Amino acid sequence: MRPFSARGSQPAPAERMRSILTAAHSMTVVSDDLGPVEVHRLDGTGGMGHVHLHEPSGTGPAAPVPVRLEFTDVAPTPVRDRLRARVTMTGLLAAPYDPQATGSICMEFGQAVLDDGGARTFVPLSALQTARPDPLAPHEADMLTHLMDSHAELVPLLLRLVRPAPDRTLLRALPVALDRYGVTLRLEYARTRRDVRLPFATPLTEMSQAAPRIHALLTAARRASHPSRLFV
Repeated sequence: MRPFSARGSQPAPAERMRSILTAAHSMTVVSDDLGPVEVHRLDGTGGMGHVHLHEPSGTGPAAPVPVRLEFTDVAPTPVRDRLRARVTMTGLLAAPYDPQATGSICMEFGQAVLDDGGARTFVPLSALQTARPDPLAPHEADMLTHLMDSHAELVPLLLRLVRPAPDRTLLRALPVALDRYGVTLRLEYARTRRDVRLPFATPLTEMSQAAPRIHALLTAARRASHPSRLFV
């Protein structure tokens, strides 16, 4: 298996975008001749399976139809401000978009923008095509939901790894994201919130490595200690 190109403890913008497109269950299509249309036929294929992107040809389609595709990344857990990121892609179609079409859309690429936590990044087509999606992306929602439904007691345990340690004004902590680099907890206070990333020792490269990485975090948390009785 060839190595991922991203480095560090969080995904590069192209990898983040590709992961969002891979896990997408729906998208919004907007064009001049058609109002916003919600497309929910992405299960199993994601955005990159439903949209076939082409390099700009220079001349473009004979009768180009400008189009905008919007994808949203929403936290699967009941945190505040559940919208985590948004992907917007623009381009040209050779014909008006057909809401009843079941095949992929052939679109001449214009631009792709990742709005992630308030930071906007333009991702070129070459980077988007070569980036590999996070192996956890299609499974993240199920994994976080399972954690909350069946192992909620582990979240206070993971809080032992948070630095600086949260004080007693903390109202609740919930997992908000899980990727190959680590787990992100959202700490919610009365009027503020902050996200804390708990990185894995090394990024995983396949789904089978997720359980050992998470267990390693839990082992480290059990060895940590907090003087406050807020933590288990």
